Amino acid sequence: MFSSDDHAYMSQALQLAEKGLYTTSPNPRVGCVIVRDGKIAGSGWHVQTGQPHAEINALSIAGGSAQGATVYLTLEPCSHYGRTHPCAEALVRAKVAKVIIAMQDPNPLVAGKGISLLEQSGIKVLVGLMEERAKDLNVGFVSRMTNNRPWVRMKIAASLDGKTALNNGVSQWITGEAARHDGHRLRARSCAVLTGIGTVIEDDPQLSVRFIETSRQPLRIIIDRRLEIPTIARILRGEGELIFTTTDNKEKISALKEVGARPIILPNRKGKIDLAGLMQILADFEINELLVEAGNRLSSAFIREGLVDELIIYLAPHLIGNRAMGMLQLPELTDLSEKYNLKIKDLRMVGEDIRIMSRFL
Repeated sequence: MFSSDDHAYMSQALQLAEKGLYTTSPNPRVGCVIVRDGKIAGSGWHVQTGQPHAEINALSIAGGSAQGATVYLTLEPCSHYGRTHPCAEALVRAKVAKVIIAMQDPNPLVAGKGISLLEQSGIKVLVGLMEERAKDLNVGFVSRMTNNRPWVRMKIAASLDGKTALNNGVSQWITGEAARHDGHRLRARSCAVLTGIGTVIEDDPQLSVRFIETSRQPLRIIIDRRLEIPTIARILRGEGELIFTTTDNKEKISALKEVGARPIILPNRKGKIDLAGLMQILADFEINELLVEAGNRLSSAFIREGLVDELIIYLAPHLIGNRAMGMLQLPELTDLSEKYNLKIKDLRMVGEDIRIMSRFL
């Protein structure tokens, strides 16, 4: 169905889409390559929300050469009016002959409508080339559109014996500089970073992207049942941080609002934070990818409620000992059939540390 040339051009389109890894949120990352007579006539990617989509950027380069050309798109072209005009209509006006698409758009506003518009205009459309790679590139956008929650990625840095901090709470730095920089790349691609009040009080983190170039910072989210966070905490120096709590302490809420934070009262039946409800709220905030960097209790709560999609562990070549803090606080199992199953997607060295990327099955 697809030739070796088709694979090569789609691979180029996917590489272009990856250029928007840190910038397109909440929009998907999309690349486009236009080919006519065996040569690339134009190419482009979606750079940032509100700016032209990949198809428009590629068409502006191709000009009249787009007529009769084959277009390679990593995502179905939009067919609705949003921040920009419909790209499917632009392809029709350019009189392209064929459009090869990696994956259908999961957005209900599109979801096949762009493909139908092209086909009704006499353009040949093929879908599914390198689909899995395209889905991985936009895993958060797909999750938000299909599951009404962000893709949740959890990061843990630990010693080889699975410890994240000394018994006295000291944890900086278990992993090396290369691993820490790699962790900042995870932050940069995320729409938001979440932590708990324990981490805020213990480490006073910024949870910002500092080691790589990025045009935006992720939204910071704090789980703080009793609103113990100091208004001078460094994590509150961003813009509009979300603080999920169970208390209606009006004085503290007012003080937090004065420094730009946004407290949200969200208790569950047990008086704790409703984590599942939190996921839906984040979807309303157009959060595609959420990175959890929290202590072992809060991290375990996310795992117990089945809210973690991807687990990334950096293992440093150290042994810290039994009394140190473990990675997680999961309940004791009485049978191996109750274990949490994951699939390792990538395993590599990052500096002197081992990085394991896995997904829950």
